[in-house]
Amino acid sequence: MEQNRLNGYHIMWLFVMFDMPTETKEQRKSSARFRKNLKKSGFSMLQYSVYIRHCASGEATDTYIKRIKRMIEAEGKVSILSVTDKQFGNMINYWGHKTTIPLQKEVQQLSIF
Repeated sequence: MEQNRLNGYHIMWLFVMFDMPTETKEQRKSSARFRKNLKKSGFSMLQYSVYIRHCASGEATDTYIKRIKRMIEAEGKVSILSVTDKQFGNMINYWGHKTTIPLQKEVQQLSIF
């Protein structure tokens, strides 16, 4: 019997990116409800409108995609992206650190008075 191993190509990460209108009280409630439902489903906030979740397999990913589809209400934009654990591991994050550009060597000028 072949053993199905978990590896960086079978384990998936699910990204949910969304933009919900918040102009009216009902829209704000709807947006908050969507965020709460994502958290209840095990998603963690990566950025304000970007949530991520670890999934052990492609089948688990499909299950969560169906769940998210049921959460979506009439308004707003929701994008769902799944990537392998290997791809996720290549993500580069900057958390409060400025990127610096290497300084060129100073050129010394000759001054004649």
